[in-house]
Amino acid sequence: MNSDLFLPLTLNAEQVLASFTDAKNWQERFRQLMLLSKQLPKLAEKYQTSDAKVQGCESDAWLYHYEKKGIHFYSGDSDARVVKGLIVLLLIAYNGKKTEEINAFDHHQYFDKLGLSGQLSPSRSNGLHALINAIKTHANNPESMT
Repeated sequence: MNSDLFLPLTLNAEQVLASFTDAKNWQERFRQLMLLSKQLPKLAEKYQTSDAKVQGCESDAWLYHYEKKGIHFYSGDSDARVVKGLIVLLLIAYNGKKTEEINAFDHHQYFDKLGLSGQLSPSRSNGLHALINAIKTHANNPESMT
């Protein structure tokens, strides 16, 4: 796997969580999503392939995965800033985890804690669930991934 796909995020998970929980309303949380989207490097065009494209997202979104010694790593991108921000939140939650941890992670609780549950449009929620399903599918079947 090409290592330039899997550059580490320089975000502190606790600080990101605090920025969302300190937000007083949806507009402030939305702003946090937009700011997060800027932290994810743009995926080179050569990686924006149909094999990596996540089905079920209204926007174009791509997800890459690799597993090393039972630990899973993900990288992704989207052409939509909101989705890109959501990808960053998912990378914070799922990168560097074992399959069992990925399967046990309660994404509903995570997004409740972030104040995002019920705030996303139905199409964004569908895209988010498509991304989560892709992450879990690849963790459980690493050979199925690009």
